[in-house]
Amino acid sequence: MLIDILAIIGGFALLVWGADNFVNGAAGLARNFGISPLLIGLTIVGFGTSAPEILVSVMATFNGNPGLSIGNALGSNIANIALILGTTALIAPLTVHSDTLHREYPILLLVTFGTAALMLDQGLQVIDGLILLVALFLVLFWVVRLGMQRKTDDPMIHEIEDELPEPMTTRAATLWFLLGLVVLLGSSKLLVWGAVNIATAFGISDLVIGLTIVAIGTSLPELAASIASALKNEHDLAIGNIIGSNIYNLLAVLSIPALFQPGGFTIEVLLRDLPIMIGLTVALFFMGYSFKNTTGHINRLEAFVLLTAFISYQSWLFLDATGAL
Repeated sequence: MLIDILAIIGGFALLVWGADNFVNGAAGLARNFGISPLLIGLTIVGFGTSAPEILVSVMATFNGNPGLSIGNALGSNIANIALILGTTALIAPLTVHSDTLHREYPILLLVTFGTAALMLDQGLQVIDGLILLVALFLVLFWVVRLGMQRKTDDPMIHEIEDELPEPMTTRAATLWFLLGLVVLLGSSKLLVWGAVNIATAFGISDLVIGLTIVAIGTSLPELAASIASALKNEHDLAIGNIIGSNIYNLLAVLSIPALFQPGGFTIEVLLRDLPIMIGLTVALFFMGYSFKNTTGHINRLEAFVLLTAFISYQSWLFLDATGAL
């Protein structure tokens, strides 16, 4: 058991380190090839923050644990909104002005409801995975076009530029990119191995492990990034990281078990986890989206509600898993 716990802790630490250097290397390569900072932020950095979830999903699926992949995707989205934005806005209430974010809120809502519709038959089949992948490429195409058309006065452009890594040579960027990728692969395998062993030892389902330990752990990069951005008054970037990560989690992470381990999942996903994720996504939309202009707010009271929802949900999972409910 001690080895399994150490494997999980080590896996999380290496995931964070690997994801950070993977993103830095990829961003450095993109910058050297003349890609604009906004495009780097919206695509490479946004996708990179979901790299831990994607790699964990790959390893879990090929390890025969698709429930862990599904739990990781839904649980990460729940943690991103309720835990990360809740914690961040409690520390520093968020005010966003980005026109880019104003356009991304409805996309997240559309992706969330579209993914939920695919899961209503209590299964994820190959056709569902293909639909998710097509939607992912459409979103990426839209993001690229959006990044090319945005005005230079969008505040998120300047925030992204401030957070991009220092320029590096193509050789150094390639080295960090490959090293980060290798560490991501190894750490995700280590994490899945430890998580599955603990789930087996305690008789807990892979789904619940994915919704709790794994989801919170793989969301650590977003937590660190969002708090750091908020403290530096980069509010648009703090929320932008979450919106981008949640979109990629649904379209990229969920497509993996659908394509490589298609099949059904437990009814709890439909009755408990999916409604929680949808409810929090809708709450985020109405908290942060303004119908009058591009300025949105998430205050401390709303942050407290989000954190309370997260604690209540995790308590529900714990009591259900231990048979107390």
